[in-house]
Amino acid sequence: MIAGELVVANDAEDLATRAVRFIARQIELSPTFRFVLSGGSTPRSLYTLLGEHRELPWGRVEMFMGDERFVPLDHPDSNFRMVRETLLAHGIQPKAIHPIPTDGTPQDAAERYETLLRSISRNPLFDLNLLGLGEDGHIASLLPDQPVLEVRDKLVAVVPKGRSEQRITLTYPALESSRITMFLVSGKAKAAMVKRARAGDISIPAGRLRPSGSVIWFIDRSAAEN
Repeated sequence: MIAGELVVANDAEDLATRAVRFIARQIELSPTFRFVLSGGSTPRSLYTLLGEHRELPWGRVEMFMGDERFVPLDHPDSNFRMVRETLLAHGIQPKAIHPIPTDGTPQDAAERYETLLRSISRNPLFDLNLLGLGEDGHIASLLPDQPVLEVRDKLVAVVPKGRSEQRITLTYPALESSRITMFLVSGKAKAAMVKRARAGDISIPAGRLRPSGSVIWFIDRSAAEN
């Protein structure tokens, strides 16, 4: 199931171009488009390029975040700040943007995002879930050896340990509830994890994902070398 379709790009520029073309097509075909955004460094070029397509019907698009560091939304480490400085920097006007809140306590913020997601009366929750892949096999902030990997009764959870800062993440049930799951992976350092994840290796967080919809992997040649 998680192996899905594989698209191998020549380099980082080609990877972003191919991925943007695919996402743009999905936006054009969808009367409403609920889009889960990934953080990290890999999607920066994709977001910048996608945001330049101002002709797309952005008024159909609702944006959500797959995870967030529990820092202010204008903090340099904020995933949402990265999205704002890339995808949203070109003046596009989505129907709605839903950053994960990072005020109050982490638990309170997670519960508020949970309430938002549960207010969506559709199955699957999302149209496209964009995921990265860490060198340790993590997706979103589903980190190795953390209790959040076992959470099945919530859509959003706090990840208090495993990194230098606390995080809030969508859980497996939320990440799996998407019409399309799209991985974006670059670099030789992640090649082994791509292979293990696509094989469904449950010893890493990515390998435990069981999406309800279709899966497509966009990777560069270095990430395919294994």
